[in-house]
Amino acid sequence: MNSELITNIAKLHTTELGEFRIKRNLNLDVADVVSWCKAQIEANAENIIRQGKNFYIKTPTATITVNAYSYTIITAHKL
Repeated sequence: MNSELITNIAKLHTTELGEFRIKRNLNLDVADVVSWCKAQIEANAENIIRQGKNFYIKTPTATITVNAYSYTIITAHKL
């Protein structure tokens, strides 16, 4: 488990474009994408991998990509 991301979960955020991209890629219909992603990351904390400048969080249905320095949610893709 990579506790660095969990420790800094409050810093998690995304851009307007990132929010659009995540909603589109995952077919999400939620008001708060960041809260949804936080919940997914916390629920799947054992599946956090850091590769280079990004964290990759594998959930049962998607992979979420987060920048390891700025804690920006970059994108998410269905599995």
